[in-house]
Amino acid sequence: MKNLIMMMSFVLISAMGFSQISDTTNAQTQTKYQKQTKPAEPIKNKNSKASFKKLYFGGSMGFSFGNYTSVRIYPLIGYKVTPKLSAGFKFMYEYAKSNYYSESKTYNNYGASIFSRYRIIPQIYLHAEYSYMNYQSYKFNGESYRYGVPYLLLGGGFVQRIGASSFAYAEILFDVLNDSNSPYAEWAPFYSVGVSVGF
Repeated sequence: MKNLIMMMSFVLISAMGFSQISDTTNAQTQTKYQKQTKPAEPIKNKNSKASFKKLYFGGSMGFSFGNYTSVRIYPLIGYKVTPKLSAGFKFMYEYAKSNYYSESKTYNNYGASIFSRYRIIPQIYLHAEYSYMNYQSYKFNGESYRYGVPYLLLGGGFVQRIGASSFAYAEILFDVLNDSNSPYAEWAPFYSVGVSVGF
């Protein structure tokens, strides 16, 4: 009987000891696992910031007054592919009013273009642009209608820094398509002066 009690006591003590070792091991394992699965700190996306810095914005405006009043707004957005080469989109809107007829006429013209610029030197760049304009016009009976005209403009420009990241530019372009519906004379130069940020 005495041997049986001693034997049972030994088994209980062993079981308790094993249980404590097991609990300690489990606690250590859980702590280690928790350390390993600690949420990683968010990684800052440097590429997106760098890509945003490559964007530039700008555009030009034009006005003319008199018997033919015209307001032109051409905003643009570009992306610097390399330090010298960039490409982008331009949106165009023109409002015009003509008093040459017995009854004045108003026109709303709009379009868009894609362009590319290449800097030869920091101040001089080459420019290529394909654009499409939708024009409003009138028939002899006074009925309004619309028609489209494509342009392929080639030329260049001059750019000058006017601030920390802002620039003024002036460019001259020539339409090499000379579409039959174009309201401009063949090889008439297109002048524009504008401002851009980041170009």
